[in-house]
Amino acid sequence: MPTRNVVLTADQEKMIDRLVRSGRYQNASEVLRQGLRLVQEREADYQARLKIIRAEMQKGIDAFQAGDFVELEGTDAIKAYLKSIREEARARRRS
Repeated sequence: MPTRNVVLTADQEKMIDRLVRSGRYQNASEVLRQGLRLVQEREADYQARLKIIRAEMQKGIDAFQAGDFVELEGTDAIKAYLKSIREEARARRRS
């Protein structure tokens, strides 16, 4: 198994020691491997969310390029448009 030298802060070292003393982990390597597994999960989640965001952005770009948008001028026009969308959504829920 490959080895690496890792520089830890004093707090990180204390945490590792505390986890090993608690009996949850047999040694510091187990603690660090668990930490890396958590990083892998987090990265996988991040990549999945990023993929969804990019797909939704592309839908918006495609809709815009197809002319599927509404031009509004001024705060009052925006408020009125949003109110009409809310009312339509409420009407759909009732039916």
